[in-house]
Amino acid sequence: MPFFYYESTYILVIIGVILSLFASFRVKSTFAKYSKIMSFSGITGAQAAERILQSSGIYDVSVQRVSGDLTDHYDPRSKVLRLSDSVYSKGTIAAIGVAAHECGHAIQHNKEYLPLKLRSAIVPVANIGSTLAMPLIFIGILLGSSPTLINLGIIFFSFAVLFQIITLPVELDASKRAIQRVGELGVLHGDEVDKARKVLNAAAFTYVAAATASILQLLRLVLLFGGRSRD
Repeated sequence: MPFFYYESTYILVIIGVILSLFASFRVKSTFAKYSKIMSFSGITGAQAAERILQSSGIYDVSVQRVSGDLTDHYDPRSKVLRLSDSVYSKGTIAAIGVAAHECGHAIQHNKEYLPLKLRSAIVPVANIGSTLAMPLIFIGILLGSSPTLINLGIIFFSFAVLFQIITLPVELDASKRAIQRVGELGVLHGDEVDKARKVLNAAAFTYVAAATASILQLLRLVLLFGGRSRD
């Protein structure tokens, strides 16, 4: 029965993997769909970003091109909004939606949005946690199920999970700000706003899936080692 108990926890991993794969497929397919539809305004993602930033009173954030696909992000340390090739110079609904979302993060930073500050503060600990958690647990098992190392590994992994959870409101709020701004500024018109919302909702689901997968993995670790580490 112990063998069955240990194997049964893999269902949690499988659920997490399926969610992550579905989320990845959804965001790529949705982005591809609306990357074929040009916006009525005809402006590019970079132009839309500059217009949103300036209208929000943000003049110290530069917009730059970055290589890759869906590698768009806002860097609060250098105050640079980086847009991928498929967003920077494209005038599609998907490109403008993604650019607006990254502007949402710049606006959060400018307004000192608390969840964003918390996420930035926990990044170092989360990185350490995600890097050291599994090695500590593995070494703990090799050393005869050392409760100290196993518990420490689970605690470190908990910080990585906490980061994923804090990320959710940050991303959802950025999308909310993005949709509001593109509508107010006329960057997108009519049903274009709803189409951009679909792109951002698909992107948001990737963060929901990532957080869920991390929580399930943490639950699996607790089920596997919680009772043993108390012995």
